[in-house]
Amino acid sequence: MIEQKPSHITIKHTGNWKVECFARIPQRESYGTHSQRRVTNMRNESVDTFDVGNLTVRIEYDEDRESPREWDNLGTMVCWHRNYNLGDGVRNGKRTQEYGSPEDFNPDEHTICLPLYLYDHSGITMRTGPFSCPWDSGQVGWIYIDRAKILHEYGRKKLSKALIARVTGYLEQEVKTYDEYLTGQVYGFVVEDSNGEHLNSCWGFYGLDYCKSEGKQSAERILSRLRWG
Repeated sequence: MIEQKPSHITIKHTGNWKVECFARIPQRESYGTHSQRRVTNMRNESVDTFDVGNLTVRIEYDEDRESPREWDNLGTMVCWHRNYNLGDGVRNGKRTQEYGSPEDFNPDEHTICLPLYLYDHSGITMRTGPFSCPWDSGQVGWIYIDRAKILHEYGRKKLSKALIARVTGYLEQEVKTYDEYLTGQVYGFVVEDSNGEHLNSCWGFYGLDYCKSEGKQSAERILSRLRWG
């Protein structure tokens, strides 16, 4: 029997692992002189460069990255921090979430609820487990989902241990993707010919290996079109 999946599920490839994500992952693909002007300004900030045939693929940081908490996520993320607006419920830099303080939130009221810890030292990073440094880290919130939403997304009538474990893994992946956003691990690729002419570019990849793989495939498709006319 084929398991039913939510209609908005997206398959995200990260290196050799195929990870199922509930969040939409929008990439911005572009061609022509506008893209060429943009990537030229970032030429000194290349993360990696490699050749595919006679084409060159450059990996760049995406300076216009979008917060993945603006996507259609499975979990709801609530955070409280005096210096940063984190998690869901942030619009135009202002907090709009329903829980005004940690005291207003009861994790026991939710089917799956994972703690969120933040490490703040020369930048911020987030995960679901505590950090070893007690001075620069601590819990800042939760990511949770309720029974009704799980059953609705999967078209199920009851929960199972296997389904709870799977959804827990999805919430952990959402936190990992959000951490990639917080730490600037969002990239784009640029494909150029041997003369430095811009052929293609695409932005909005969360994870370096994912971006490199997509850049390589893009260059291979271009070579195939050039080869066969």
